[in-house]
Amino acid sequence: MTVSGNDNQDSIAVPALAFYGKMLTFSRLQFSTDDLGVIEAQLAETLSNKSSNIPVLIDSEVEQDLSALVELLWSWGLQPIGVVTGMLDSQARAQRLAIFPADGKRIERILANKKTVTQISKAPENTSELPEDKSADLAGSSDTATIDKSAVETTIAELTAETLLSAEHITSLIYDQMLRSGQSLNHVGGDLILTDSVNSGAEAITDNNLHVYGRAQGRLVAGATGDKDARIFCQVFNPSLVSVAGTYCLRDNLPEHVIDKSVQVRFIEGEGLVFTVMDDA
Repeated sequence: MTVSGNDNQDSIAVPALAFYGKMLTFSRLQFSTDDLGVIEAQLAETLSNKSSNIPVLIDSEVEQDLSALVELLWSWGLQPIGVVTGMLDSQARAQRLAIFPADGKRIERILANKKTVTQISKAPENTSELPEDKSADLAGSSDTATIDKSAVETTIAELTAETLLSAEHITSLIYDQMLRSGQSLNHVGGDLILTDSVNSGAEAITDNNLHVYGRAQGRLVAGATGDKDARIFCQVFNPSLVSVAGTYCLRDNLPEHVIDKSVQVRFIEGEGLVFTVMDDA
C-alpha cells in the first residue's frame, strides 16, 4: 500500500508495482567447457531425476551457445534465471535473462526520476530460507528520509519526494518505530537506521549499512545486493540470523561473547563474518 497525506485527509492507494527485498536461495552452476555432450553427461551423473525445478545461475569461464545451454538445463528440470556477468552478457540481454554481479560487486542501481521506495511488509516465517539475495536497487539523494507513521495492516510503501541527483548520492532511512514480529523492513539505496528495537520474528534488510540502536533480534541483513564493504552496528546484539553480502550466521553459531553486547559485524575475504564488541575496540 502507498500512504500519502494532504491538507484534508490521508489517502490510501494501491501502487501499480513495488520493489521488495526478499531472501532467496538458488544454486550457481559453473561451467568450464562449452561441450554440451560433456555437460549433459555430468548432469546425468549428478541429478537423480528431471523434475527438480531448481532455479540456477549460469556462471561460465568459456564462451557458450547460451540458447542451447538454457534448453539443455530446462530439459533436465533446472530453471536458468540469469548469468553471472562476463562473456555471456550480450547473449543474456538478447534472451531477456537477468545479469547478476560477480562476487563482491553490487547490483547496478536503477535510477529513478523522483522517488525512492522503502517497503515494510510481512516477514517470512521460515528462517531456513537462507540467502543468496539478489534485489533491485534504487538510488536516492544525500538527504535523510524519515518514517514515523504507524504500519497500515502489514505493508507500507513510504514515498519520499526528494529529487535524485546521481547514482553516487544515496538516501539513508531513519525508522523510529519498533519493528515487530512478522514485519520486514526493506530499504535500498542507502543506510538503514533503526532507533528502536527489532523484535524476534522481524527482519531488517538494506543494501548498505544497517544500524540498530535498540535491541537487535530477528533477522539482520546488510549488503543485500552484494556489497562486501557493508557493515552492521547493533547496540544490543542478539539476532536469529545475521548476514552481510550473502554470507550469513545463525543464532546458534554466534560467538557467545558478543551476545547482548554492542557489536559491529563485517565481512572479511577469507575469514567470513567478523564480530567485534565495540566497547572493546
